[in-house]
Formats: sequence, structure tokens, C-alpha cells
Amino acid sequence: MLMPFSLWFVVAGAVLTLMAMAATIVDRLPLSSAQLYLLVGVAIGPLGIGLLVVDPLAEASALERITEIAVILSLFAAGLKLRTPLTDGRWKLPIRLAVVSMALTVGLVAALGVAGLGLSLGAAVLLGAILAPTDPVLAGDVQVKETGDDDRLRFGLTGEAGLNDGAAFPFVMLGLGLMGLHDLGENGLTWLGVDVLWAVSGGLAIGAAFGAGVGFLVLYLRRTHKEAAGTDEYLALGLVALSYGVALLAHTYAFLAVFAAGVALRFVERRHTGQTPSADVETLAKAGDEEAGTHAAAAPAVMAKTVLTFTEQLDRIGAVAVVVLTGALVHLAEWSWEAAGFVAVFFLVVRPVAVWLGLAGSASSGVQRGLTAWFGVRGIGSLYYLFYAVVHGVVGSVAVRLLGLVLTVVVASAVVHGVSVTPLMAWYQKRA
Repeated sequence: MLMPFSLWFVVAGAVLTLMAMAATIVDRLPLSSAQLYLLVGVAIGPLGIGLLVVDPLAEASALERITEIAVILSLFAAGLKLRTPLTDGRWKLPIRLAVVSMALTVGLVAALGVAGLGLSLGAAVLLGAILAPTDPVLAGDVQVKETGDDDRLRFGLTGEAGLNDGAAFPFVMLGLGLMGLHDLGENGLTWLGVDVLWAVSGGLAIGAAFGAGVGFLVLYLRRTHKEAAGTDEYLALGLVALSYGVALLAHTYAFLAVFAAGVALRFVERRHTGQTPSADVETLAKAGDEEAGTHAAAAPAVMAKTVLTFTEQLDRIGAVAVVVLTGALVHLAEWSWEAAGFVAVFFLVVRPVAVWLGLAGSASSGVQRGLTAWFGVRGIGSLYYLFYAVVHGVVGSVAVRLLGLVLTVVVASAVVHGVSVTPLMAWYQKRA
């Protein structure tokens, strides 16, 4: 990364200041903030003035960590937004999208990779796993914005992005295993027992336990002893770090743990404040001061609201950093007719087929399924899995090919979904 350290401050300050002043304007235009960040990256990268030059394969380890942090912050925020109880039928939508639709996506992309792109089976499965998860960072414009929003489209997309960033890991490990870079065991039994059953269930259980346990403990201290108030920033970072770190130590999927921790913390708040918080509780929650944080009735709502607000702010900063870096890597995308055809088939055939089959017989309307099929935003989550694969042994021409294809899909997603999100969601809102 060639840009002098001092210029990082200048670029970061200019981008953040510009977005602070132009945020409301962007909301009305047929584009997204991610597109502006992407253009900044292109402008300061090799295609522009050349201040930011990155070798993604040589610096894959650093890029893996950067994208990892951005994803976990977004996953925690996504979990906190979902206030709907687990017994509600709406949860079937993200579960079906994260299980059935994801598996179909991996299989369809793998078939395209072998038959159309000339990849080996292992590399094709790995490509499918990298591209299967929808993005919790760049898809914010089509996700739940206010807690309690039970719209099936936004709820399904938010829950899908939260779940499938962790649910993609078994397929990533399967792809690595088929390439000889991971032990699948005899007849794949090790992969099934460890990488699928244990890692998925363990990650969800660890996150849920920490989210609920820490939530109940903090509320007990605040409501009973008037202690531990005004520290929600530490609570957010601490809960994310605890659930993520313990999940890693237990060899489970830490992305799922972070998402489950956010959902569990919201469960704690809902259990205390009920399905619909009273007007007094809402007023105190908006105040968010230390006195309100220890109020017997309002403490749960204050905790959830302030933790979510702080996490979302960090999430936005992380998105800026990663998308600017992505813009600087655009020159490495595969700009060929073959890649363009793959992108078109991926968005116009693979995603719709996977969504319509995954949601067959569900309570979602045809319009909601159609928009769910279209808004399968790909972004930072896919970049994380790409760099994870490189760090874990994918090298040479295969790594270069995967890098080019993934960057092409991510950039195309940022453009086409960013352009269409404002008019389509406005139309959907009016129709609803």
C-alpha cells in the first residue's frame, strides 16, 4: 500500500466529511453511498492517481483481517435489528434463504465454473461458496432500518445476510478440501461432523449464550444496583469480541456467533419491554442518558438502542475503508466477455432460481420474492472468503482467476444494485 500515512488521514477525512454533508442527497438519488466510496477507491488507485496500490494476493492476510472486522460489526448490527421473536413464522424466510437457496447457489455456480469457466471441481465449489453469501455491509439500503420492522422483504434479506455469511463456511471448507487444502475425512464424514454440524450449531449456541447472558447481567446491575450504566460502547465491543473469540477457540463459525449474540441481546430487551414498548419507554430510550439507562422500565430499550447505534456507526466506517480498497482493486477484475456472461447468468438466473425454489410455498408474495431474488447484493463478505482462501493455500493461476471473477461480481453488484435500490424500494414502499 503505497499511499503515505499522512494522506490516509486526508483521504479518510475528505470522504467522511463529504458523506456527512451529502447523505440526504444520496438517499434521493438512484445510487448508493457504496458507489461513491468505490469511485474514490478507483480515483486514488492504479486507474487514477496511483496513491493506493495494493497487491491483494501478497497482502491477503491483512485484507482478510480488514474485511473480517467489517463483516462482524455488520453481522452484530443485523442481529440487533431483528426484534421479531424466534417463534414468528417470518424467521422461516431467512433460514430457507440461508440454507436451501445458499446450497442451490453453490451448486449452480459450481456447475457454471466447471462447464463454462474451465475450473476444477474444487475451485468451482470454492467460487460458489465465496459468492453464495449476500452482503450484510453493502445491502443496508434494502434491510431492516428500524427495530420492529416486520416487512417480509426487508426481514428476509436482513436475516439472510446475517445467517449466510457464517453458513457459507462449510462450503468454503468443502471447496478447499476438494483442492487438497483441507481434511474432509473418509467419505467426507469429518467435514459433515465437524465443519457442518459442530461448527454451525456451536457458533449459534456460543453467540446466543453470550448475548443473553451478558444482556441479563448488565440489566440486573443497572436496574437493581444502578451500576454499569453509560458504558454501552464497551458493551458492544466486548460482546462482539467475546462471542467471536470464544467461537474461534471452540473451532466453530464465529460469524454465526456474532449474529446470534446480536439476536440474543435483542431477545433480552424484548422480553423485558414487551412486543410494543410504551410511549414513556420509547421517550426514555431516545434520551439514552445514564439516568434513563438505569430506569427499571426503560433500561432494556436504552441498552439495545445505544448498542445498536454505536455498532452501526462503526459499521459505516468499516464499509468506507473496505469499499475504497475494493475500488483500488478494480483494475484486477476480469473484464472479458466470458466474465460478463458469468455475471449476467449469476444475477439473472442463478440467484432468481435459488430464491424462488428456496421460498417455494412460503408466505412471501410474488413481488417480495422477485425483489429478494434481485437484491442478492454481493460485497465484503465475498471478499473476506476470497482472502481467507488465499491465506489457506489457494495460490497461482487459480487464485488470480478467482480474484478476477469475485471482483467483477462485487463491482457489478455495487453498480447495478446501487442504481436500482432507490427507485425499486420507493416503488415497493408505495405499493405496500
